[in-house]
Amino acid sequence: MAKGNSSGSWAFLIGVLIALIIGIVGYYVNMPTWLSIILVLIGLIIGITNVTAKEAHAFMIAGTVLVIVSSLAGGVFVGIWAIKNILEAILMLFTPAVIITAIKEVWSIAKS
Repeated sequence: MAKGNSSGSWAFLIGVLIALIIGIVGYYVNMPTWLSIILVLIGLIIGITNVTAKEAHAFMIAGTVLVIVSSLAGGVFVGIWAIKNILEAILMLFTPAVIITAIKEVWSIAKS
């Protein structure tokens, strides 16, 4: 993650904390759609501000693995509500971050 960018680092930390809270509380409380939208927006902020060009490749690999595993494991942990909800919240957070980073990387390749 970018070292001098505190807003991106805070977005990452807040997004992961919200994902954990949604996962733990989400089963008992019907989480509103706006909270999911906030996770997606934080994911966009992470992708836009928190990944440098030097880190983009590693972030996309790690992020893609995280998105794939979260997606597939959500079906495995159906009976364990907290883990399933956490994985779904992580999916909402990291999918936009990986997409934005990939678009930035493709743009960078196309420019050169």
